[in-house]
Amino acid sequence: MVTQTITWITARGLFGRRRFLLLLPLPLLVIGLAVLSRAFGVAPEHWGEPVLVGLGLAVVLPVIALIAGTGVLGSEIDDGTIVHVLTKPLPRWQIVLPKLAVATAATAVSVAVPMYVAGVLADSVGLGLALAAAGTLGALAYSALFMALSLVTRRPVLLGLVYVLVWEGLLGNFVSGTRVLSIQQYVITIADKIAPTPLLEAKVSLPVALVMSALFAVGFTVLAIDRLRSFSVAGETS
Repeated sequence: MVTQTITWITARGLFGRRRFLLLLPLPLLVIGLAVLSRAFGVAPEHWGEPVLVGLGLAVVLPVIALIAGTGVLGSEIDDGTIVHVLTKPLPRWQIVLPKLAVATAATAVSVAVPMYVAGVLADSVGLGLALAAAGTLGALAYSALFMALSLVTRRPVLLGLVYVLVWEGLLGNFVSGTRVLSIQQYVITIADKIAPTPLLEAKVSLPVALVMSALFAVGFTVLAIDRLRSFSVAGETS
């Protein structure tokens, strides 16, 4: 009952915020570009990778996860409403897990639908389903990471952008070693293994992608739970 209440309050707060609604154009942009490319007869090998990977997996997925992941707890810390939750005699995992579930679900739905449509238009239903499934796993890993950042720093969005733009976007393209710690690369690999296609180029192995995805999701969730335990009623860390 308590878990359901926290889930409902979190979902209502997240979907009621204008900043989340502002992200709707991103998924629509993926669908729009895919539809236009297909309508004008552009070969999938010319637009598939830029739309699916360059936009969908490199921008839409992490950006939506960043807003949702930092919003489910970070906004409550900023406005002080977290105090009402912390005064309840609840194990901290009963607070963190419902919020993680909301952030993951919001991200997964926002990403899976456009990626499925774009994947179908670019190649096949199989690729669309693979992108949706891999995107959902990526949503969980990203959401756990960004939610933990909202509890360990006052600049979670900035650090999240550094991870997405610098670590994954810049270093990931030039320094092969950084790809082992890139959620984007895990998603690409999982999707490519489910539905092999020349439109996706896996740069890490499937075992690495699966194990590291799990480590990101579990590790940062545990960190968030532990960090929340250190919060006093005033909402500051001890």
